[in-house]
Amino acid sequence: MSKKIALVTGAARGIGLATAKLFIAQGWQVAMIDRDGDELLSASADLSDAKPFIFDVSVPEQVDQMIADVLAAFGQIDAVVNNAGVADFLPVEETSFATWRRIMETNLDGVFLVSQAAIPALKQTKGAIVNIGSISGLRASTLRVAYGTSKAAVIHMTKQQAAELGEYGIRANCVCPGPVKTKLAMAVHSPEIISAYLDAMPLGRYGTENEIAEVIHFLCSDKASFVTGQIVAADGGFETTGVGLPALRRK
Repeated sequence: MSKKIALVTGAARGIGLATAKLFIAQGWQVAMIDRDGDELLSASADLSDAKPFIFDVSVPEQVDQMIADVLAAFGQIDAVVNNAGVADFLPVEETSFATWRRIMETNLDGVFLVSQAAIPALKQTKGAIVNIGSISGLRASTLRVAYGTSKAAVIHMTKQQAAELGEYGIRANCVCPGPVKTKLAMAVHSPEIISAYLDAMPLGRYGTENEIAEVIHFLCSDKASFVTGQIVAADGGFETTGVGLPALRRK
């Protein structure tokens, strides 16, 4: 096939959907993966170079079938974007083991399972893996013991993948978004939370889903052919700074 193929998990909404659309705009075809079938079918309906695949990345048997179905449909996989994720923000002492496991199953186990299952196909194309971490995996914050720990593990897994898969020409990198202006974020972030984030970010604004997608696409593209094992914080400078209060800045 003349077009490259990207497999994007968590593609029914948010960063995953923005990434799928950007890949298509750049001439790729996309296997859109999500376990929310109704939302996925709706999101993919008008995308001519995309095919929806309804699977749960946390279930090993489903992941194996997913890879088989994607290869049957497209014949190859050139890039895997492990974007599927869930979150539940609770204090440490109120985080049940069931909540911990639910978050780990998707955010960490899913990345491991999808990446591992895709390795044979990626060997054939000398393809790329981009895992979606989070600023919460780079710096601790409140109410994120499960979510932040899962993303910190994804960051290290990325380095392991780069170290072990480089000999096959497979690159692995991780994108860590900071505060992004999604519908969910705007619904749950109070004015006080928004103000605190803006105070701490040198760029002084939330990112957009498409800005994160641009970084993901670059790392999957031939323009990043010598880039592997890297952790890229697409976060408006949030991870770089400690206290970023406007009163401490020179205007």
